[in-house]
Amino acid sequence: MMQDIQLYLPGILLAYSAFLLAIASPGPNILAVMGTSMSVNRASGMSLAMGVATGSFTWALLTVFGLSAILATYAQALLLIKIFGGLYLLWLAYKSFKAAAASHDIAAKELAGGRRTPWGYFSRGYIIQMTNPKAALAWIAIISLGLKEGAPVWVAAAIVLGTFAMSVAIHLLYAVAFSTPGMVRLYGKARRVIQGALGAFFAFAGLRLLTSRT
Repeated sequence: MMQDIQLYLPGILLAYSAFLLAIASPGPNILAVMGTSMSVNRASGMSLAMGVATGSFTWALLTVFGLSAILATYAQALLLIKIFGGLYLLWLAYKSFKAAAASHDIAAKELAGGRRTPWGYFSRGYIIQMTNPKAALAWIAIISLGLKEGAPVWVAAAIVLGTFAMSVAIHLLYAVAFSTPGMVRLYGKARRVIQGALGAFFAFAGLRLLTSRT
């Protein structure tokens, strides 16, 4: 068991790192949480954040089961998945560097459609995450970093449950922190540094995935 942990732990940690840096970048889901916390209230932002986190958990489950089923039937598919995942990470690196060079700041706004109940914000957050086509591509790349050929079930479980716990914690942190306008301004000032670091990591992870042998 200890040998298994030593074998698969680096990939799991790399998947965690990719996930953490991905949600550090202000995409539509993060901006929605920020805007709701600022424009409505903290509780509504937290409800929306839980919906986004649950959507992220759903994508992780779908990706793990889908890749596991493919690998169980077609072992050679792992190479294609690694190539796709690596290229997508390199594309994310390009997008991050491009965003870091841009002069515009983030724009966190209240959701359209009027005020909602807590359940309404939760379901809206879930829909935002589940209808984002980039989420599926990102999860294929993230899972492929930690899911090696012949990996036991606990590896997939560790990636899914670990990223879900981080997703809940960080999205709720966004909701709490960005209930004040000052935090948005502070985040905007750090945007270029965050995007630059994100680009560097995704470039590293993409090259690592493309050049790994297993």
